[in-house]
Amino acid sequence: MFNFTYFTPTKVVFGKETEKQIGALVAEQKCKKVLIHYGSGSVQKSGLLDRIKKSLDEMHISYIELGGVVPNPRLSLVYKGIDLVKKENVDFILAVGGGSVIDSAKAIGYGVANEGDVWDFYEHTRLPEACMPIGVVVTIAAAGSEMSNSTVITKEEGQVKRGCNTDFCRPKFAIMNPELTMTLPDYQTACGCTDILMHTMERYFTNGGNMEITDGIAEALMRTVMINARILRDEPQNYDARAEIMWAGSLSHNGLTGCGNDRGGDWSSHALEHELSGMFDVAHGAGLAAIWGSWARYVYKDCLPRFHKFAVNVMGIADGNPEEIALRGIQAMEKFFRKIKMPTNLKELGISLSEEQIKTLAHKCSLATGGKRGSAKVLYEADMFEIYKMANQ
Repeated sequence: MFNFTYFTPTKVVFGKETEKQIGALVAEQKCKKVLIHYGSGSVQKSGLLDRIKKSLDEMHISYIELGGVVPNPRLSLVYKGIDLVKKENVDFILAVGGGSVIDSAKAIGYGVANEGDVWDFYEHTRLPEACMPIGVVVTIAAAGSEMSNSTVITKEEGQVKRGCNTDFCRPKFAIMNPELTMTLPDYQTACGCTDILMHTMERYFTNGGNMEITDGIAEALMRTVMINARILRDEPQNYDARAEIMWAGSLSHNGLTGCGNDRGGDWSSHALEHELSGMFDVAHGAGLAAIWGSWARYVYKDCLPRFHKFAVNVMGIADGNPEEIALRGIQAMEKFFRKIKMPTNLKELGISLSEEQIKTLAHKCSLATGGKRGSAKVLYEADMFEIYKMANQ
């Protein structure tokens, strides 16, 4: 077992119609002016934005808006938001959306609260010292950014996707109404379920110390997500299944499932996917599903006890020797991905890489990770190249 620090300051308000409490929650922050940050017109068409404005109006809180966030949120909009917040003397950011909106809000918060170029924090050339206070109304269960210390932004120039992790950006509160996710397309729901699973698996597949209680929580979370992902495939309006997935999304990425594990997780699959979505702008969950099986087959022998445990306790595989069981567990996970219409390789993702592109991806991934990444198996640039190559076949 490794030492750890567990810090989850976000106040969660969960359930039906909880967005009506937004005015009171913002008022608790003693702010004077709010930036409402969101993505496309869906929050407007659904009436959610109007309900939020009404709640703020009732508490006599002024606000301005900035929409336009897209999946793999762009640095250019972050810069626009920083300028707008400074110009309008905003002192609180309210993110209304999924992980992309929340990550964009966090980046704006970093940019306002610190001097210099906010991209420095994502390139890891310096560290932020503060972040503006942020609140969240979650509309997509996926990234877990509503309770996490992470934010990921894409820089259009050079097609670079990078993350920044500090406790400064953890939201003050998160409104989580599962009903708000019912209008999502099936593909987005499946991508979200995949992202939740991967946030848990990244922390689960490690070498070194582990805590049995942490493993048990992680395994139960993964089983729960898989059960309810199948329900939502057939019953997208099922409230209870939506609620299970939404809460799992927060627990998967607030640090709980990594307590006591090696350095908090492996994170190689995420590093590999970030370069894919940076170059090709693919949905994050789908990109993770497309790369995971190749990563797993490349590393499982170096982390066999964990893959064996996963196969037995999560996928229900019983017969065979440890290596056979581990491989069958990987196959079962890929079978699940296909059942919810997620890709299991790059071809199914709609990408065919040239050898030069594979070299570029591996090199960029190596640069982004400081030359190596992983706990199940430490990967270097040559390893990254081989995994991309396997996923491309």
